[in-house]
Amino acid sequence: MKNICILGAGAIGGFIGTRLAASGQAQVSAIARGATLDALRHHGWRLRQGDALLQAPVAAVSEHAADLGEQDLVILAVKGPALSQVARQIGPLLGPETVVLPAMNGVPWWFLEGQPVLGDAPLDSVDPGGAIREAIPLRRVLGCVVHASTAVPEPGLVQHRMGQGLVIGEPLGGHSARSAQVVALLAAAGFDVTHSANVRADIWYKLWGNLTMNPISALTGATIDRVLADPLTRQFCTDAMAEAARIGERIGCHIAQPPEERHLVTARLGAFKTSMLQDVDAGRPIELDAIVTAVREIGQRVGLPTPQIDVLLGLTRLFGRVHGLYPEAIAASP
Repeated sequence: MKNICILGAGAIGGFIGTRLAASGQAQVSAIARGATLDALRHHGWRLRQGDALLQAPVAAVSEHAADLGEQDLVILAVKGPALSQVARQIGPLLGPETVVLPAMNGVPWWFLEGQPVLGDAPLDSVDPGGAIREAIPLRRVLGCVVHASTAVPEPGLVQHRMGQGLVIGEPLGGHSARSAQVVALLAAAGFDVTHSANVRADIWYKLWGNLTMNPISALTGATIDRVLADPLTRQFCTDAMAEAARIGERIGCHIAQPPEERHLVTARLGAFKTSMLQDVDAGRPIELDAIVTAVREIGQRVGLPTPQIDVLLGLTRLFGRVHGLYPEAIAASP
């Protein structure tokens, strides 16, 4: 894969793009806008790791996909609310064999495909009307889970905080030549890559942890150590995670770990700001639908009630609307 495009050159996109460009394995381009576009043009890819600055040339950068042409690999690193617009613009990047790797939070648009228990209709919460599925069909997609924390202190500059794990796998399970190729590419760029035979379960496992921490931190402004230190909040997280685990069991994404054990793992991160809290602080739209609304919608499809998740969704949705961070007209009504 010699031509790679990062669509969304922010915290995660810039992290992956810089590492790939610096590895010298491919020409790494970007679709970007505004100050990020200008920074990439003037400085190339930049990643600060501790006191060291990793810098690499950007092959090409533009606001428009048509300027870059067909790619071997397109990495989607945009926020969930932007994905519908991205899907409308991605066409010029897609050749006959182009692979699309969504390095994003939450339930992806393709998650229900090949799962008879969930039906054929797309999730209203993440792909209303199925426009994303039509623009980026399943045959192009590789599943991806990102286990890393990064930030953007200024446009075009990424600060790596912790973690460099990536989980890659075929959406319908198993391994393939193309997934092995992408795994090797990312491993050579310095990532800790797992080649998963069941990436849907890996996606659900990460979501299971983010489901409560992200919205509660956004609502309260608390770092995760404080969320878990309060016994009532901690118990609420446990109860909501139990609901998500039951849904996971029904859809083939079994979670063996008890919530309390996951809390211990999360607590080791210390005074950590979740991505949703970072978005609130920056006045950006919150990724509520892919992380919470989609879980509720899947629960409804399989006939499992989600009373704790419903409360979490209602409160966070209202918070987002009051602060102009979530649309008044939502994709999926209760």
